[in-house]
Amino acid sequence: MSTNLNTPVIKKYRKHFIPLESNPDVFNQLIRLLGAPESLVFEDVFTLDEPEFLPHPALALILIFPTAENYEEQRAAEDASHEDSSSSRPGEEVVWFKQTINNACGLYAILHALSNGEARGLIGLQPHQQALVLEESEELERVYNVVAIQGDSAVPDNPEDEVDFHYVGFVKSGVDGRLYELDGDRKGPIDRGAVLGAGDDVLGEGGLTVIREYIKKEEGNAGFGLMALVRREGP
Repeated sequence: MSTNLNTPVIKKYRKHFIPLESNPDVFNQLIRLLGAPESLVFEDVFTLDEPEFLPHPALALILIFPTAENYEEQRAAEDASHEDSSSSRPGEEVVWFKQTINNACGLYAILHALSNGEARGLIGLQPHQQALVLEESEELERVYNVVAIQGDSAVPDNPEDEVDFHYVGFVKSGVDGRLYELDGDRKGPIDRGAVLGAGDDVLGEGGLTVIREYIKKEEGNAGFGLMALVRREGP
């Protein structure tokens, strides 16, 4: 959920979760619970301008950013030209899920990262099964809440409290190589116009350009963070 504290909340949610800290350790604990193998890990991306320090192969990106006063207006203007979707359908370029749990944008970003591209073939659950687990599993909700308090940041006393930071994911389509922004709080997947080559991952030049433009659009706001879902071969 991404709502500025000064913005009236008009959405109704059946469930409310504690927001996740932007911390690879927290994210990695959670993806193990979602069936991801040890070879998939989230790592911080500390620079966009020094290629030798970028983690590869990067299968997906998760960007966290502050929701400034103009964010909701910009988002509404962009969404005006899109139709509402409830979920992705078989054969579409990417798998996307509508967010139905308040303050769970980090969890949905993780779900999007695991459900697309190469990562999709490395996990045990199919995307529709993951969605059912998210929505219906009381056990996962309990474990999620345990993981969510493992970071260093203070957590809200009430899961229904709104926060001023938001997570979005970026994945490469396995159909046409295009880079998509996936945000369960939007109307559907957003084609960001970048076409990645057959040998390029999401931290290829096309992906880096999209992320740089995203950050520049919110210039003046501190607090951006970027993580990559990376495949690491074990011993």
